[in-house]
Amino acid sequence: MTTLLQRIAQSPSFRSFIIGVIVFAGVLVGVETSPAMVQQHGSLLKALDHLVLGIFIAEIVVKVGAEGRQPWRYFKDPWNVFDFLVVAACFLPMSAQYVTVLRLARLLRVLRLVHVLPKLQLLVSALLKSIPSMAYVTMLLGLLFYVYGVAGTFLFAGNDPVHFGTLALSLLTLFRVVTLEGWTELLYTQMYGCDRFGYADTPALCTQPSAMPVVAVVFFCTFILLGTMIILNLFIGVIMNALQEAHEEAQEQEQARAEAAGTARTLDEDIVALEQQLSAMQEQLARLRGKVGRQAPPTTEPEPPRLRSA
Repeated sequence: MTTLLQRIAQSPSFRSFIIGVIVFAGVLVGVETSPAMVQQHGSLLKALDHLVLGIFIAEIVVKVGAEGRQPWRYFKDPWNVFDFLVVAACFLPMSAQYVTVLRLARLLRVLRLVHVLPKLQLLVSALLKSIPSMAYVTMLLGLLFYVYGVAGTFLFAGNDPVHFGTLALSLLTLFRVVTLEGWTELLYTQMYGCDRFGYADTPALCTQPSAMPVVAVVFFCTFILLGTMIILNLFIGVIMNALQEAHEEAQEQEQARAEAAGTARTLDEDIVALEQQLSAMQEQLARLRGKVGRQAPPTTEPEPPRLRSA
């Protein structure tokens, strides 16, 4: 039974079937966002959702059963734990007010594609590996934001209170600038003053207009060069490096599995060869015993000694 379950769990057809069910589950959740579809085909959608849930439960049973007498090995894989939690979340006792949480839990089924598709799993592994290095890059970016945020508040708070009135607003504005979203409007407001640009619809907020063309150009251009052109590209470099490492590790693991499978096949072949040799030796020994039995002279019992008569 365990061997059969292992064959099913490792079968490419079974994996392709699960991928199709996951995609179907994602489409099903998308259809349920339409109130009209839910009203017209609510019972059918509910039945299909139960069918998908049943298939996922059967998948877990197959994979756990494939572990044989050590079913806990199924939970050693973090992706299997994620799959189990996604399925278990659908059985949580929730009232009507938490139905949105239940729908979001069902939406997590789509993320199972990351598990069943090796390439997506490789990308996620690369992102997880890059987290330690990205933390230092994030720290550097945070320092840059803080320095420029404080400077922007001191320089532009009076002229542009909407975007630089407080430190929190300055940091939010810098996040907008680092993504290159409408940063030229912010630049022109500081260059020409709020009375001439940027506050035409809200002139009451422009209480202290101040034009700073040189300071504004230096501030925004240096921040974009440091934040967007350099530090954000460091994130890309870190991710690419982690992706390369994850790819190499995946190749090493695949090679190790191939070598282990080759070693197992070699051992099986050696065992079969030894069994054949042993069988041949037993047959030869049986023939030799038969020959020895035919060539041996018949054994006669010695006659008892006769007594002489007196």
